[in-house]
Amino acid sequence: MSNTEKTQEIAAAKAGMDVKTARKYLRTRVLPSEQKAERHWRTRKDEFSDVWPEVKEQLSANPGLEAKTIFAALQRKYPERFADSQLRTLQRKVKHWRATEGPPQEVYFAQEHRPGELCESDFTHLTELGITIGGQPFEHMLYHFVLTYSNWETGTICFSKSFAALNEGLQNALWALGGVPLLHRTDRMTAAVNNLTELADFQKNYEALLRYYGMEGRKIQAGQANENGDIEQRHHRFKRALDQALMLRGSRDFVNVDEYQAFLAKLFDQLNSGRKEKLVHEMEVLRPLPARRFDSVRKVRVRVNSGSLIAVERNSYSVNSRMIGELVEARVFPERIEVWYGGQKGGAIAAVAWTHQLPRRLPPHH
Repeated sequence: MSNTEKTQEIAAAKAGMDVKTARKYLRTRVLPSEQKAERHWRTRKDEFSDVWPEVKEQLSANPGLEAKTIFAALQRKYPERFADSQLRTLQRKVKHWRATEGPPQEVYFAQEHRPGELCESDFTHLTELGITIGGQPFEHMLYHFVLTYSNWETGTICFSKSFAALNEGLQNALWALGGVPLLHRTDRMTAAVNNLTELADFQKNYEALLRYYGMEGRKIQAGQANENGDIEQRHHRFKRALDQALMLRGSRDFVNVDEYQAFLAKLFDQLNSGRKEKLVHEMEVLRPLPARRFDSVRKVRVRVNSGSLIAVERNSYSVNSRMIGELVEARVFPERIEVWYGGQKGGAIAAVAWTHQLPRRLPPHH
């Protein structure tokens, strides 16, 4: 095309710009987007400038803090200073900090999941969050369950990685979900896997539980924790969410375990609220639950020794000395052990001695 005045005028008219502007672009050979100088100054006052050093200090100490939690704390510390509408500004500042100064993020490789096919579960410690019951430290764990397609999750408080805790937690999850996935995958926890055999077979009681619900068991390979990556990722994110929720609550102390359990249930509801659309697809293919729960009580027959003790779950418990030499039945629950003899719990003999709380279970004020 010839570079005539008439051609430039026509070209400028077609582009919707003034002919002088068109000539300038032709002369400089620079695109309009390349001519715009990058702005490095603010157009309005930074309302967080004087509190930003303390915000950075909090983020450096705990990179998992969310901007919403920090903003709520600032509003409590500086009443009537920060309006709710300023939350978005702080979120942008925190996002920029994470990208330029924050710690590197974990890298996850996406896996293809199908609705209703796979669930994963594992135990995770929560003691480090500093939760107390009635002012007493609460040493506990969480049996954590997740559907890998929708990320729907739930959990049950427990105190050891025992089969009783696995049994109780898995059944609680299935009945809260309202259906049964095809596969259940765990790591090589001894509650589910007999690692003493060459093939690392499933424990018989765990096999019976799976068979009752019609699920297939899966276990990860030795040393390959990434194969159980979904639940490991949910551990991290759930504990961060729980920590945030406790910060917003303003206290980590609960009156009793029931209050704490209700708090966890509400948090799981909040986390699952954004997963409803995918959960619908899961529910369409999940298999129905059986008519009733599997008997979760483990029964062990043990003999009372000469010291009036019985050995159950690697711990010793005292019973009435009248029972020395007798064979009794210990029924193992997630939080307690009951001792039965002759079809009765303790019979007429010192009933108090026949029901024992498992070690390090609940604090004295429970």
